Amino acid sequence: MNARLFFVHALSPLHAGTGQGIDVIDLPIAREKATGIPFLPGSSLKGPLRDRCSTGQNSNMCDRLFGRASDNDSAQSTAGSAQFSDARLLLLPVRTLVGTFAWVTSPYVLHRFMRDAHDANINNLPHSIPQPVLNAESSEGIVFGNDSLITMPHGNQQQIILEDLDLRLRSISAEDDNQNWAAWLGRTFFPDSPSLFHRRFCIVHDTIFDFLLKTATEITARISMEATTKTANNLWYEESLPTESILTGLIVYTPVRASDLSDAQVFETVTSLMDQTIQLGGKATVGRGLCRVGMIKEAKKDENA
Repeated sequence: MNARLFFVHALSPLHAGTGQGIDVIDLPIAREKATGIPFLPGSSLKGPLRDRCSTGQNSNMCDRLFGRASDNDSAQSTAGSAQFSDARLLLLPVRTLVGTFAWVTSPYVLHRFMRDAHDANINNLPHSIPQPVLNAESSEGIVFGNDSLITMPHGNQQQIILEDLDLRLRSISAEDDNQNWAAWLGRTFFPDSPSLFHRRFCIVHDTIFDFLLKTATEITARISMEATTKTANNLWYEESLPTESILTGLIVYTPVRASDLSDAQVFETVTSLMDQTIQLGGKATVGRGLCRVGMIKEAKKDENA
């Protein structure tokens, strides 16, 4: 597979909706059916990138890259050379009692990220995924190094409090490159200040993460106003991924014609279209969906990270 891995970093709440909900939330976000993990549809990224391309590139380049639809003659419709997968949640920001918030993930989510990274020929990932303990007595939260901002003393031990969950701390040495996901992800998503990330990074058990996916998203109550009387006319609740959420997905190069762009041209052009903040998902007029988007490359080790 000739693919590159991309990331989406939410700079404001991100609403990739599914239409009307059937629960108490009127406008829920899109989630995978089996896992409940939130995702951003590939079309929600492809569309804004194509729109940006059409203002700065020739139309032929955009058609070859993103494809072309024809309303009059389906025979004139063509596929593009770039295929965009859904962007799946990798890191969920969760409130903490100290340190403001933590970027939280789980072993299963990291395993899926490793699978995508290998498809994109990224081979310098940590080789193993730490497994937090979950039992009747306690559950663990794993951090890396001894300078975490999200830990606090509890008797003669340390703990992490995520929302209303008390987690027993397990710290892994920051020198352990075989398991140090905090350093690798920090260098990847925040190359200018990786410590901003790794001091707030935490791995929890898959069961704990599943609970947080259901309870730690952002729910906003909104109303519409009656035009003449200026009174409340309607009330609804909408769900968003919180600011600072990080999602990842794949862009796959698939030539459909002999005259198509090369893989280098496709990835270079897409990368250039990601150089500025972009709006993704719905509710744009109320500030939702401002995102930083970029390609993921092999993270170079920084001794000061």
